[in-house]
Amino acid sequence: MASCLTLKKSNCKNCYKCIRHCPVKAIRFSGNQAHIIGDECILCGRCFVVCPQNAKEITDSTEKVRVLLQGDEPVFVSLAPSFIANYEGVGIESMRRALKQLGFFDVEETAIGATIVKNEYERMLRQEDRDILISSCCHSINLLIQKYFPAALEYLADVMSPMQAHCADIKRRYPNAKTVFIGPCVAKKDEADDYEGLVDAVLTFEELTNWFKTERIVPERELDDTAESRARFFPTTGGVLKTMAQDAPGYTYLALDGVENCVAALKDIQRGKIHKCFIEMSACVGSCIGGPVMEKYHNASPVMDYMTIADYAGECDFEVNQPAPMSLKKQFSMIEHGLAQPSDDEIQAVLRQMGKFKPADELNCGSCGYNSCREKAVAIIHGKAESSMCLPFLKEKAESFSDTIVNNTPNGLIALNENLEVQQINNAARKIMNIRSASDVLGEPVVRILDPTMFELVRRTGRTLRNQRTYLAEYKKYVEQTVVYDPDSRMLIGIMRDITDEESDREKKARFNQKTIEVADSVVEKQMRIVQEIASLLGETAAETKIALTKLKESIADE
Repeated sequence: MASCLTLKKSNCKNCYKCIRHCPVKAIRFSGNQAHIIGDECILCGRCFVVCPQNAKEITDSTEKVRVLLQGDEPVFVSLAPSFIANYEGVGIESMRRALKQLGFFDVEETAIGATIVKNEYERMLRQEDRDILISSCCHSINLLIQKYFPAALEYLADVMSPMQAHCADIKRRYPNAKTVFIGPCVAKKDEADDYEGLVDAVLTFEELTNWFKTERIVPERELDDTAESRARFFPTTGGVLKTMAQDAPGYTYLALDGVENCVAALKDIQRGKIHKCFIEMSACVGSCIGGPVMEKYHNASPVMDYMTIADYAGECDFEVNQPAPMSLKKQFSMIEHGLAQPSDDEIQAVLRQMGKFKPADELNCGSCGYNSCREKAVAIIHGKAESSMCLPFLKEKAESFSDTIVNNTPNGLIALNENLEVQQINNAARKIMNIRSASDVLGEPVVRILDPTMFELVRRTGRTLRNQRTYLAEYKKYVEQTVVYDPDSRMLIGIMRDITDEESDREKKARFNQKTIEVADSVVEKQMRIVQEIASLLGETAAETKIALTKLKESIADE
């Protein structure tokens, strides 16, 4: 179904912007890549418009049209009336000349088909007993009803779109003709493929502009004035109503644009709250002039674009050969896409995986793209989403992991902003500085608890100071302090290792060593004194012995 809208995987950056803006959540995430779910997509083109990386692209049909032009059959262009807002100052005659240079046989305005469709709506309201009639011009709205509101199918006008009615009219007049619709819509490519034989190819304004550039064709800025062109209002919100008489007895006429507004109305219709009403519905805000290609590349200005359309539109209807009602019939059937609704137990199990253990944990913030945590849980069960898409959960998980590390490290950590105010302090730092609670110092100047000299030096120079031994006299603690500046967060981070015990052990060891030296010196001195005394005594004894022996020797000699 969504083959005309594809994904460039290399560009997808897993930002979830597409799912946040998708009105029917028809996008599946797998392997950190977005995938469009064709069975659920209504081809509104919102994902194409909002993707910041241009990861969504519309299938280019230019080559297919080139092949048509090479054939023998005349190829007609059905040009969407929003062209006047896309190609500023260029009227239908200028566009006809430019398109004929590309090889087209002729160019007509899709507004001719819009007149045919409008006439049929009015006939149905006058002649058929319709309680509610919803316009069928917008293929995205048709898909929305077929896929998501099948109970409202009976109210969808079983009438061709203006594109189809116009191309069918061309082929009635030129039986061998080929038709190419050119407009601002993605969904028209799908509509042409689904209903074969009416529209042979669809180009977007972007494709046509690129083709013009390739062939160096510049449409002349020249406006024409055609009074019989009221249906040129069709691409604006309420444009269908502007062309209608609105005189069917008892009916209320209203126009809705934007999928969200249309969904709200369809819910009321299914509840039986709306009756006797003709509703013009457009998926795009602003209707076709707010189409995805217009919005993405035209830098659309809703007011200016509306005024451009209004100035170009005439006051009367195109002259048309109104075909028989049966030849305009278009059948719509329900398109199955739904998956079984999971049980509450299954949903609760997934919610627990997402860290949602009680209702208060379900933030329903929508950051993942889903309107509620339960809706996201259902998408996970259906294989459309991943638990990791819950940004608050990931943030809390990361913060919890970080806090676990910070609060359980034995080193004291303190983070300051550039004003030297405390932004974070862990348990170890509070213990070093005898701080009862972190709230006592958070947001306060660091000078209240620490000498800011090191922090000021690092802030001024941007250079890290490492392993500076510091004595915190007020806390009677020795610390080995490192201060780092983080330019990305513009934060100063202080790391303190408590070395008080090490310093005490070092001092004890120094005192012990000093005492040992003193004892050794005392022992040596005492030993030397004893040695000296012994030597002195030995000296006296030796002298006395010498004298006695001398005398003995002399006595013997005398004999």
